[in-house]
Amino acid sequence: MLDKNTILKDMAIEEKASLCSGGDYWHTKELKKYNIPRLTMSDGPHGLRLQLKQADNLGINESEKATCFPSGATICNSWDVDLIYKMGEALGEECLKNNVHILLGLGINIKRSPLCGRNFEYFSEDPYLTSKMGIAYINGLQSTGVGACLKHFAANNQEERRRVINAIIDERTLREIYLYAFEHIVKETQPISVMSAYNKLNGRYCTENKELLDMLKNEWEHKGIVITDWGAENNRVEGLIAGNELEMPATNGKSDLQIVQAVKEKVVSEELLDERVGRLLDIIDKLTSNEKLGQSYDKQKHFQLATKIAEESIVLLKNEDEILPIKSKNIVVIGDMAKKPRYQGAGSSTINSEIIENAYDSFISAELKVDYANGYSRLPSAGDKKLRKEACEMAKGKDIVIVFAGLTEEYESEGMDRRTLDIPTNQNKLIEDILKVNKNVVVVLSGGAPVKMPWAHKVKAIVNGYLGGQASGKAMVNVLMGKVNPSGKLSETYPLKLKDTPSYYNFPGSNLNVEYREGIYVGYRYYDTFDKEVLFPFGYGLSYTKFEYSDLRLDKIHMNKDGKIKLTVKVKNVGNMSGKEIVQIYVSKENSHTYRVKHELKNFQKVSLEAKEEKDIEIELDVRNFAYYNIEEHMWCVESGEYEISVAASSRDIKLTQKIQIKSNDPDLKEEKNKKVYKDVNKTLRKDFESRYGKKLPLKKLKFMAATADNTIEQLRFRPIVMPIYIYQKYVKMKKLLKEQNVNKATKVMMDLQKPLRCYVVKKDSKYTEEMLGGFIDLANLRLIRGIKKILNKK
Repeated sequence: MLDKNTILKDMAIEEKASLCSGGDYWHTKELKKYNIPRLTMSDGPHGLRLQLKQADNLGINESEKATCFPSGATICNSWDVDLIYKMGEALGEECLKNNVHILLGLGINIKRSPLCGRNFEYFSEDPYLTSKMGIAYINGLQSTGVGACLKHFAANNQEERRRVINAIIDERTLREIYLYAFEHIVKETQPISVMSAYNKLNGRYCTENKELLDMLKNEWEHKGIVITDWGAENNRVEGLIAGNELEMPATNGKSDLQIVQAVKEKVVSEELLDERVGRLLDIIDKLTSNEKLGQSYDKQKHFQLATKIAEESIVLLKNEDEILPIKSKNIVVIGDMAKKPRYQGAGSSTINSEIIENAYDSFISAELKVDYANGYSRLPSAGDKKLRKEACEMAKGKDIVIVFAGLTEEYESEGMDRRTLDIPTNQNKLIEDILKVNKNVVVVLSGGAPVKMPWAHKVKAIVNGYLGGQASGKAMVNVLMGKVNPSGKLSETYPLKLKDTPSYYNFPGSNLNVEYREGIYVGYRYYDTFDKEVLFPFGYGLSYTKFEYSDLRLDKIHMNKDGKIKLTVKVKNVGNMSGKEIVQIYVSKENSHTYRVKHELKNFQKVSLEAKEEKDIEIELDVRNFAYYNIEEHMWCVESGEYEISVAASSRDIKLTQKIQIKSNDPDLKEEKNKKVYKDVNKTLRKDFESRYGKKLPLKKLKFMAATADNTIEQLRFRPIVMPIYIYQKYVKMKKLLKEQNVNKATKVMMDLQKPLRCYVVKKDSKYTEEMLGGFIDLANLRLIRGIKKILNKK
């Protein structure tokens, strides 16, 4: 047990400052003089990426074997909070076995655009669903005594230029969409740590954004620590003042010296430093005194859980003529992914799986002999035509053709956003060609985000497994054969085309800023409000059975501001097979005095029903479920008036509705600009957005001759000295790595082009000096002689 007060009293300023940065890549510093042990951290969040040898933050170097659970985008489709709790618990057990104190997860950033390269790691476009799944995960993880790290705080909703981009978001949108899940998870779970994001938010880096971190620590009363994303700190002193306790990874003592100097110059008080270090000592003491550290776990049990979660997360999107479950043995399986599954994303969450169960082998294990054709190469090539021809020949005369397709490795990764909703062209051609010789086609999709399906109206069935982890193949075969009845539902909307998305005209922004002009109209909030046709709506998913809803009852039809309401609805399985239904509750208000979306998800429950069984489902709503964020009062407010509560099977499949009257004394909005209803939000004019934002918008482009250490190679790519570096890295080196399917190394190339120049100097083992950096910046600003002198000086 650490005696925090005595330690702080005895420590020199230099010793206190030393604890505020990492000891190496994955550990805090150990101070034996005070018996302060070090903390061990590891990447997650759907498995343990523990590196005992060479460390990195992108999954390039090898990590220890671990259970690879389904990714965040996948497990959210299960809508099963109990199952997600068990996954968090299992991850905690694997951390304990390996003496890991903090797992760097959970990532809960909202899916603003389906193009975000890291969407496979995040839960949903909906903040309420995100919060409920996140609460379950973190409570499960921290029940083992292992600490969670909630990330990326905040508005880290794209990979493009994530190290420097300035996310410009109006206050109401920020509170209702992008901070909602963070707020609720922090309040209900008290995560051991929160990770501050790389990006800027409304002009300030998140690591130094005092308004943001004050909200976390004071308004939401977070008791843990704030850790920077790896290499995210821009100004260590400002970060410490704002509320960042720990900078990661190690900085070779450079930032520690900055803190010491700031204390000596009274820029930072020693009392504030004590408060930051005190929080850190509390966490170190709590996590290192966990008596469960070193305990083993049941690997087989974890394998079974990974399979169960993958099964529960599979979404049946189409099942024409009830072609599924499989009833025939005259089947052909086509597609490279049937034997080499795409089961996880790329980047820092890359897990070295204990085992990988593919679909083809799982069919054989289930004693169903199937024919197989490769169908396509992972990267489109001249040989694809021959592969398609072979596949079509094999498809002729079969009762069912099952095509395994989806996004290949280079299409989505941390560090890179997608440019299109398309799956690879060779896969689309394969499906179209097979349909010419056989109409009984079932498409099985893999991938971490929505895709276009130009063949959707032609095939008989579509089953989406997302990225199902190490057991993805086995889980999919269990669903296809009817051993498991699919019960997953989409946690995001599938648009028909990219241009339909609400952020289309403002994603990923300029090389300096990204404006969130669509405001609160994200995902189904946009599509449903403005009646946009979609491919598949939010909350949608089919089953091998059918369900009926009836008898919606509210325990009251009038409610005061501090009240709660309980609703009861009957749900019956009217089919002949047991199954699970996800009952969704949406709230809406017409004739509001401010702009509102059509409806919002405010609760849900997953219910299991035997064939012909009926159950009463009880769900509770509280007053916050009816609130909006009042930017004039800077508080959550409830309007008086009539609300509609809907019970639904998806955001577009409303089964039952009932009205309720709410009486509230909360203040109403007064200014007309805050009441304005926007008709075409994905084309919001700059002046309208500026009005809603409340202040003048910053410049979109970097001024000439204004390069600084905060800029990136990518931002300066048109400067004569920088252009050859940029062209070689992006169009030669990166292209070669992607061709080799070495996605994590390709991602590193892109991230190096998009990280601030100062980061090249801060690294512990950097070969670059401050003088050399200054010289390079002078060259970029065309101060050639001065720049060359500084570089040659090399001090």
